Amino acid sequence: MNQDEKARLYRRVRHLASDSVVLRRMQTLGFWPKGEGLPPDPPEEAAERARIEAELADLRQKFAKVSDPEAALAEERRRRWEASKARRLEAKRRRAEEQRNRRAGWDQTRSATVVHAGIGVSAGLQGRQSDSEALRRRGLPILHQAEDLADRIGIELKALRWLTYHRRGATVVHYRRYEIAKKSGGVRCISAPKPALAWAQRWILDEILRRLEPEPQAHGFVSGRSIVSNAEPHSGKAVVINLDVKEFFPTITFRRVKGLFGSLGYGEHIATVLALLCTEPPRVAATLDGKTYHVALGDRVLPQGACTSPALTNAICRSLDRRLDGLARRHGFTYTRYADDLTFSGNRTAASGRLLRSVRIILVDEGLIEHPTKTRVMRRGGRQEVTGLTVNDRPAVSREELRTLRAILHSASRFGLDSQNRDGHPDFASHLRGRVEFACMVDPSRTPALREALDRALRGPSGS
Repeated sequence: MNQDEKARLYRRVRHLASDSVVLRRMQTLGFWPKGEGLPPDPPEEAAERARIEAELADLRQKFAKVSDPEAALAEERRRRWEASKARRLEAKRRRAEEQRNRRAGWDQTRSATVVHAGIGVSAGLQGRQSDSEALRRRGLPILHQAEDLADRIGIELKALRWLTYHRRGATVVHYRRYEIAKKSGGVRCISAPKPALAWAQRWILDEILRRLEPEPQAHGFVSGRSIVSNAEPHSGKAVVINLDVKEFFPTITFRRVKGLFGSLGYGEHIATVLALLCTEPPRVAATLDGKTYHVALGDRVLPQGACTSPALTNAICRSLDRRLDGLARRHGFTYTRYADDLTFSGNRTAASGRLLRSVRIILVDEGLIEHPTKTRVMRRGGRQEVTGLTVNDRPAVSREELRTLRAILHSASRFGLDSQNRDGHPDFASHLRGRVEFACMVDPSRTPALREALDRALRGPSGS
């Protein structure tokens, strides 16, 4: 008998005989000590046997179901449907929880700052970090977010949102609009801020804009400077050239104002909020379904009537002032600016044309427009005027104005103030005081005589 046959015989015996029969036979033949039973299986083998038996039981159960394929298929479909339904419910619960968390976070963020300020002006509101060191060097308040600004101004954040939110069509606006007549004809549109906005703008002016040093050539709306200081450098010159910038405030847009605040060190978020407080689009009233809407006609610009507008133009025009001053010096001229009034003077009359051409190029490059009908070239032979003052020899009120003022004061002292109020001023006495003080400011040597004449006029005939 070979080895293969022996192995087959052994397997057959093992398959047909039980463990107890095999044990007795082995003891009879002397292969196993009498009186000893089989040793217990090792723990690992026992565990493995239990696992295998469990799998066999599961397989027998599945085999029993598969004996009815339709029932097995239906059971499997039910199982999968229940599992899918449970997964969907869990996913829905998870999404709802995430949505609640996002909404709560959004509500918290929205309540703590400005996250949207209107269509077309909200870009950059996520940039909530300013350059603290740059602001500290300039002596400016350090502001990072809208709530910082609201706290410094002394208003609630929701009030700041209300003041800054940009709407193309609004039922309520923050400005009162009216028109005043110009001396040169036509009307000037004034947008005067209402008290809440005026308070915020006053803070910006006092705490930020007044700390910005304008160029020495700028004389308008600068403490210690006036139309007299603007006119003095041009006295006694061979030629005086005057240009006006057309629609000066409306050419300074929201983007330029925001850029100015950004250049100071403020982040985009706070620069946007500051620019919104200082700008407003031109609007026209329209009625729809019995309701009045104030409809924007263009982009946000500097309003003429806001206390911040003059200081902002001086800050934004620093580049213009430096360029025009350098140009004037190269041609042997002197340059000053009073708001939108640009003046050049010098003794090289032949250079006037070249200077004017270069000035116009710089104006266009700076985004400004020359008023075509208001450019004047005044030579020594005629009357030279700068911001309303005669400068042929020195800054002075024109002779016509002085003669008219003296005549009014003299007649008022004889016939009373009402006799001279030909234009119907509501407070003619204050109007007259203003004209006298203006003449005294321009030429202090006339102060005693003019004030004495004013006193007589105010006393009238009965006080003579």
